[in-house]
Amino acid sequence: MGFPISTDKIERRHYINGAFSESSDKGTFPAKSPYSHEKIVDMCEATAEDTNRAVAAAKAAFPAWSNLDPYTRGGYMKKLSELILQSNHELKQLDAMSMGRPVSQYFDAVFTARMFEQYATLGCEAKGSTSLNTPGFVNMVLRQPFGPVAAIIPWNVPTMMIGMKLAPALAAGCTVVLKSSEKAPLTPAKFAALAHEAGFPPGVINVLSGHGTPSGATLSSHMDIRCINFTGSTFTGRKIQAAAASSNLKKVILELGGKSPALIFDDADIEKAAGETAASLQMIMGQACIANSRIYVQETVAEKFKTAFTAIYKAAKKGDPLLPETQHGPQADEIQFERVKAYLQSASDGKGKLELGGHATKVDGTGFFIEPTIYSDVPEDEKTQREEVFGPFVSINTFTTEAEAIAKANDTEYGLYASVYTNDLSRAMRVAKAFESGLVGVNCTSPTAASDTPLGGYKASGQGREGIGYSLDEYLEHKTVMVKVNDVPGLDAAKVPHA
Repeated sequence: MGFPISTDKIERRHYINGAFSESSDKGTFPAKSPYSHEKIVDMCEATAEDTNRAVAAAKAAFPAWSNLDPYTRGGYMKKLSELILQSNHELKQLDAMSMGRPVSQYFDAVFTARMFEQYATLGCEAKGSTSLNTPGFVNMVLRQPFGPVAAIIPWNVPTMMIGMKLAPALAAGCTVVLKSSEKAPLTPAKFAALAHEAGFPPGVINVLSGHGTPSGATLSSHMDIRCINFTGSTFTGRKIQAAAASSNLKKVILELGGKSPALIFDDADIEKAAGETAASLQMIMGQACIANSRIYVQETVAEKFKTAFTAIYKAAKKGDPLLPETQHGPQADEIQFERVKAYLQSASDGKGKLELGGHATKVDGTGFFIEPTIYSDVPEDEKTQREEVFGPFVSINTFTTEAEAIAKANDTEYGLYASVYTNDLSRAMRVAKAFESGLVGVNCTSPTAASDTPLGGYKASGQGREGIGYSLDEYLEHKTVMVKVNDVPGLDAAKVPHA
């Protein structure tokens, strides 16, 4: 098959303290195409020693970076934004090569460039407050950056996650160690090259490639990392939180799994609802925590909805993710492919009704492809109804009343994204209020979101929030400074209460 980018031009090394370097033990792991199964390049595998060196670099760079005025920090970020936009075509090809994301679906570079551009001017919002409410004192609340922070990003949208995590951290004055996923290391490595070209001071941005053990585990328990931001599975999120608690009680920001419901009422625009929910499941081949993998349709319109949904869902063209006509690529790698296959087997052993798909498949004799799969009438206690499949798999169940629909939607430990389709505004607001979810779409569904509103989960879907106007606060400490002034004439200090 070959690749559109010469493999000898793909960055494969770590970026630490302003320089690219091999792993301390020369260890590597292969990055392979999930479509052709060909090896793309051997990436450097970060060791604990490499990780410690990256943290030390971030720690050393923190005083100078945090003491810069926000406009100077913003200058570096604006330059990086420009470089990301200029590299849009290469970044989309790298993601298609390494984890099968169709180039036709790629919007990440534009999103990430905008994040860095926006936060380049938002650093000045790191402001505190003052109070004169304590007699004899002028009290101040300062907002100051945590220090060196870590970001561990997932493989499904790596470029976008770089923007969501690094842009606010850098604007706040923190320095960063970024660890990419072993499934999609190519775009983060390219990002490191762009950060280097933008001229960031050494140690401000450090980028490692490798597995959760040892590099991710080292960051989670590192005594010099003051905050860690992770997006990924709930299972791994729990491990990171435990490691943080057992080390230095570092702040932990988590955006985890989802089992996102969509409720379709009988007064909704059925064709619109079917098209948008199908697109949500087709996004990254169902490998998205916000995909509406549980759909509940009012009984009176259930057959009409299923007919419309199935026609759209099965029409996505499967193929080489590097081709512009491809809408459905392979699963990210063999591990993810086998995981989804296990859920397909569980579904076939269960009590639901298979409406479409249900099998692994191939395109041109190769690739880790899963057919778009629909089950209906799935009991609520089935494994595929309770757990995140993370593939092109959806269950379509029915409901009779609004109360029943809400109860079913909330009957999960996840709470990331929920949707409701109805033309009754009062109902829409009742349901939106009742959803146990961090984000709610009314007559829309994922990936629809606004960059200036908070994204994050209820329950086991995480803690903390990301989004312009919210992320900056996650990287800033509060510090109270009490300034004693001259005694107030006529005030008996002994009678003034003190906290």
